[in-house]
Amino acid sequence: MHILVVDDERTIRDGLRRTVNGAFDDVRVSTAASAAEALGVLMDERVHVVFLDIMMPGMNGLELLAEARKKHKGIHWIVVSAHSEFAYAQEALRLGAEDYILKPFGKEQIVKSVTALYEEWKREQSEPHDSGILELNLNYLREAVFRRWIQGLDIGRFDLSSIRAEHDRFHLLAVKLESNSELSLRNFIVENVMTEYILQNGKGFIVNMDGDFLVGVVTLKEDVLAGAFRKSAAEHLDYCLKVPYQLYMSEELEDFNAIPSEIRKFHTSTGTVHDKDKDDGAEGRGKGDVIDIAIQYMKSQFQDNLSLELVASIVYLNPVYFSKLFKQKTGTGYKEYLTNLRMDKAAELLGNPELTITRIAELAGYPDVRHFTQVFRKHFDCTPSHYRSEKIQAWPN
Repeated sequence: MHILVVDDERTIRDGLRRTVNGAFDDVRVSTAASAAEALGVLMDERVHVVFLDIMMPGMNGLELLAEARKKHKGIHWIVVSAHSEFAYAQEALRLGAEDYILKPFGKEQIVKSVTALYEEWKREQSEPHDSGILELNLNYLREAVFRRWIQGLDIGRFDLSSIRAEHDRFHLLAVKLESNSELSLRNFIVENVMTEYILQNGKGFIVNMDGDFLVGVVTLKEDVLAGAFRKSAAEHLDYCLKVPYQLYMSEELEDFNAIPSEIRKFHTSTGTVHDKDKDDGAEGRGKGDVIDIAIQYMKSQFQDNLSLELVASIVYLNPVYFSKLFKQKTGTGYKEYLTNLRMDKAAELLGNPELTITRIAELAGYPDVRHFTQVFRKHFDCTPSHYRSEKIQAWPN
């Protein structure tokens, strides 16, 4: 049995590994310090059990669980967290976690949890695999053979006749990603988004070829037009990926053996290509739209408790990435931008002599009038009362 421990705390990772290795002779334990690293392990190896922390930098544990269970079936997920709030446990269980263990935990608790899964795994090994698992493994095998064929590698006794039979007329897809440290995570996103989109509109698959390069084959339903499919595929990637990429889609093909040469066309910019950087500008249309939506929300709700995390969740972005993107778009940090919105509103309201300073503070998003006064003084270099008196004196008689 293979167990993966995903936690950004090294002491937790090492502790869990020592505990499991000490209690079980034939259980292998791998570790990952982030969601991106975990996705790399899941893509390369067969994992049976994942111990998963919730709060990690970048993609958190619950987000990883929600994404990974779409692609990697049959994994047992156990959440290990320092958060005892019911909402966390409820969401983890809703997403498919089988247990929720609170930190700090004892060795006995971990051994007990692994023992139950180990015994189930042993029973599964002694029983014939059901047709669903066999079909899943055959799909993985076919895609692995296809990948080797595209790369010009020997595929031994395997052939591609079953794939050819399913795709007598097809389109070829290719996605080229900007290479960087988050590549494995983005690869995973592209595979999931495009696989789901392909199956909604026909049949086919997409495989990771070379780190930043993915290739897919799709046979569209009769009522799905190729142009509309490509345009919507780009929109899906714009929304979910948020990084520069190129999307290639061939004309309809009939010669399956022509796939390797068609792939080479992508590298010479032949065919129908959607280049996110060229189409959308340096910032990207998808990025700009997201930040515009966030700004409109802030302008309409600035009097509420608008944490960066809350606004980031409104536009479905990781808070760290949202903060960076927000500053790139506006030239101002999130907190400073929100403060400027509130101060502008406060200055406007101070012109109404019927409103008290306390009420103005509340309407500007500051339930604590003392905090409001401190922020106002720092922003305008005077107190709200002084600003009001100066404003009234400046009014024409």
